[in-house]
Amino acid sequence: MTETQFAESTETTVAAAVAEFEAAWNDPRTTSIELPPVDVNRTLAERYEADPPTRMTGAQVWDMEVRKAWDPLTYIPYVVSEGESWATTDLPDGRRHLRSSIQRAWLSEERGRVLEDVFTDLAARRVIFLGRPRLAGPQGETLLADPYQPLFHVEHAVGGTEDEPVNLWRIVVLTESVDPRYAAEFAKAGAAGGLPGFLEIYLARDLGVTLRRR
Repeated sequence: MTETQFAESTETTVAAAVAEFEAAWNDPRTTSIELPPVDVNRTLAERYEADPPTRMTGAQVWDMEVRKAWDPLTYIPYVVSEGESWATTDLPDGRRHLRSSIQRAWLSEERGRVLEDVFTDLAARRVIFLGRPRLAGPQGETLLADPYQPLFHVEHAVGGTEDEPVNLWRIVVLTESVDPRYAAEFAKAGAAGGLPGFLEIYLARDLGVTLRRR
């Protein structure tokens, strides 16, 4: 997808980032994928033995999302081999920061640099990651994304209630036309069952819970 086909928002707000995500999501050329919502506590009870026995709150799932947005190397090491965040800015409707990571491709064994403009929507408890072809780096240098796969935008969010949180995830790959290979690849993750890897890591690392899959 060329840079001109999906214009970046010129307004720096969470609302503008959400609008940019939704415009790409609804564009007939892109590949839009939504994984089934994960009922966190039901999955935890049915799929794991936890020591100590644990139920997560919505606030804890949201804490995980905020930490992961800043530190992908810790929370998604199975995807990211390098990760760095910088330039946190408070916005009228949330926060923004920039992120660079080395990620594996979905359809091959390649790895490359992914650049993201990250918007944290505190009120709605969602984080929008907008893929960028270039960003200003931590020292003001120009960073370029590697063209090993299309740019993509991601939404991570917390749904449900405080006592029964639900983990939500959507991605839109900025393809020239809908590519079912991506949907098939992400469907494998949903079919595996269990909690997403980042929630398993958060439970062990930040909450001190030992998990064993049933």
